[in-house]
Amino acid sequence: MESVLASALAMTVIVAVRYLATSGLFAWLTRRVRPGHYRGLEAQIRSEIGWSLATAAIYGVPAGIVAWGWQQHGWTRIYSDPQALPLWWMPLSLLLYLFIHDTWFYWTHRWMHRPAVFRHIHAIHHASRPPTAWAAMNFHPAEAAIVSLLIPVLVFFIPIHIAVLGLVLLIMTVMGVTNHMGWEMFPRRLVHGAAGQWLITASHHHRHHEQYRCNYGLYFRFWDRLCGTDKGLSKP
Repeated sequence: MESVLASALAMTVIVAVRYLATSGLFAWLTRRVRPGHYRGLEAQIRSEIGWSLATAAIYGVPAGIVAWGWQQHGWTRIYSDPQALPLWWMPLSLLLYLFIHDTWFYWTHRWMHRPAVFRHIHAIHHASRPPTAWAAMNFHPAEAAIVSLLIPVLVFFIPIHIAVLGLVLLIMTVMGVTNHMGWEMFPRRLVHGAAGQWLITASHHHRHHEQYRCNYGLYFRFWDRLCGTDKGLSKP
């Protein structure tokens, strides 16, 4: 019991430090590139950081249990030997995890915009007006639990190399932060080009924070396009 608690605590600290480092880096970049962009939002940012650190604890507990189960008992499908499975499985597993995560996020996110659910849970996230680089994990505890459970469940069913899992978490963190910065950091040729037709950046997600009932995806525009909820790009 002590080892699993220690693992959960360690992962909570790691998630919190990862959040502070990544959001802090892009908040610093915002100050350099867009001076004054967050002026007047100091109270909002403090709230975003507070809720996000609470979210880190909720993320850290299942992640710690997974890490403990993998290291101590081999319960998961995480593997460290690159020869254990064909090399082509590594990029395929990356895309598979991202697609499944994006699907989970789209449908749970859309559900959280039902009026009663929004009012009691998701309104905390949308209290960021406009969102900042600190807002990516600004969740009610119930929303944090819903968001955090999928990846820990997937590792028990779908094999993934430990480095690829780290890449999934890195992509999740960076896209979560950059989508909420309140300005577009990626070049226009990417955002408005062929890749931008399918990948989500701040220009796409900012419209969600403006209009609420559209652009629900996390990584890809696939489900928004398929379900008619893609309302195009904003100009953050």
